[in-house]
Amino acid sequence: MTRSGGAGPGFLAHLRSGLFWLGFAPSTILFALGAPFLWPCSFHARRRYLYGWTAFNVWWLGVTCGLRHRVVGMEHLVGAPAMVMAKHESTWETIVLQGILPPQVWVLKRELLRIPFFGWGMALLDPIAIDREAGRKALAQMLRQGKERLARGLWLVVFPEGTRVAPGERGEYKIGGAILAVREGVRVVPAAHNAGDFWPRHSFVKRPGTIELRFGPPIETAGREPAVVLAEVEAWIEENCADIRRRTV
Repeated sequence: MTRSGGAGPGFLAHLRSGLFWLGFAPSTILFALGAPFLWPCSFHARRRYLYGWTAFNVWWLGVTCGLRHRVVGMEHLVGAPAMVMAKHESTWETIVLQGILPPQVWVLKRELLRIPFFGWGMALLDPIAIDREAGRKALAQMLRQGKERLARGLWLVVFPEGTRVAPGERGEYKIGGAILAVREGVRVVPAAHNAGDFWPRHSFVKRPGTIELRFGPPIETAGREPAVVLAEVEAWIEENCADIRRRTV
């Protein structure tokens, strides 16, 4: 794996990032315009359609910005539906995970569905869209809808920190996902990466290199306390994020 170093991004980096957005924005609009026609279709048909958007933008990111990725631990993404708890540093993982994981739904902030075009596409994938200010009602909604999605054979994706954090930083890990996992007795697959080093939050420029996305061994939840499960997930994610960064310096 490699990571760019030296001074801040120059003209070429801005140019390449601009080219990426010139492909990303129109592709998002194009796929979103097809959303109304897909509502009568099955979840899996809608997912296959939107996977075209994911595949294009992952490819286009490599072509324009020289930003690619490698995945470690794919063998952990097998078996009965589980919950993936992932580090959240960048927009990158919200794109790439859609194409890597088994058929899945996401626990996300309700306001994301209001974003023109992007939110319309996300709505096609039956997300669990919660109001983070709703407290107990939000948790009850997540528990109810999470159970229903799992019963349909779908995996769940949760960013336990709730929002993007800067590389090397740690947000507060929220317990809601762990409560759902314990209540339903589903395994939790932790996911670590270093995407924030290449595509930082609130950044226009994407740096060339290779992101490592690492999935850990499933963590069993049946009969355990949510706080204990969450602590194990947090420890694995943070230790592996640090390890990935040590190896890329």
